[in-house]
This record gives sequence, C-alpha cells and structure tokens, in this order.
Amino acid sequence: MRTRKPLKAYLSGGMEFAKGEGADWRYVLEDWIHRNLKHTVFNPNRESEKVLSKKIPGRSFRELKQEDLERFTQIVRSLVDLDCREIAHRSNYIVCYWDESAQKGAGTKGEVTIARFVEKPVYLVTEMKPADIPGWVLGCTTKTFGSFDALKIFLLETYATKKRMGV
Repeated sequence: MRTRKPLKAYLSGGMEFAKGEGADWRYVLEDWIHRNLKHTVFNPNRESEKVLSKKIPGRSFRELKQEDLERFTQIVRSLVDLDCREIAHRSNYIVCYWDESAQKGAGTKGEVTIARFVEKPVYLVTEMKPADIPGWVLGCTTKTFGSFDALKIFLLETYATKKRMGV
C-alpha cells in the first residue's frame, strides 16, 4: 500500500518590514498545523535562516542591503526562486497574514499572485478592512478570515474531513 504525502502549507506574510521578520505568528501556526492537521509547512523564516547561514554566516542580511547591494540582490533572487518553486510545485495551500508589514513589502503580493496563477488556495488572515487591502491581493484570495482562530476552525473542518474521507 502506497503512503500518501501529507499536504503542505506555505506561510506567506510580511518579513522585511515586520517586527522580528514576522517569525512569531509563523512559528505558532506552523506548530499548530503540524499537531492538528499533520501537514508539513514551508516557513519562509526557517528556510531563509538556512540559506542566509550558508551564504553570509555571521553577517546581518538587512545591513548587506546598504553595504553591498549587488550581493544582497543575488541573495534575494535565490530566496525568491526558492519561494516561487515551493509555492508552484510543492505546497498545497497558502496561509497569508496580511498586515501593515505585508502592505509595505512586495514578497507577499508576489506569493499570492503565484499561488493564484497555479490554482492553489490562498487563505488570507487580516484585521484590515477590505478597502485598505489592494484589490490585486483580494483577487488572489480564496477565503478571508478576521483571525487565526477563525482560520484554524476552517482548516480543521476542511482538511480533517478530507482526511477522514481518504482524500
């Protein structure tokens, strides 16, 4: 009997302009998804740390933007490529946390666009009013939630049912 690979979530949201690179919510949700859904998770904070520790050990990535723009750009390109491949080829759904830091940056917008293009569901968690969210982002979104608790209820209902049905 062939074992099915677990589903995989991609955690999208602000990093460059977020407090602590947006790691707090990702680590909490990653743990919850593992424990409750048994899905694997692509956490860009964790993956970026791995890449950066190899490419610029002991150096500040954000400072590199001012010190060596060419090197910084090369590293960002490798991270963009990694994330794009992950969304397009290995993730089953995207959880996007939309806040002011995502609004200021560009990566989150690109991630939801790729997900939309390859027909992966995008679950948007935000406390912002729809009028304050770019229409492009809303157009890429499958379902919107006002809190992580509401998202978790939906994920349990959606993916626990599929698991019971053998999907």
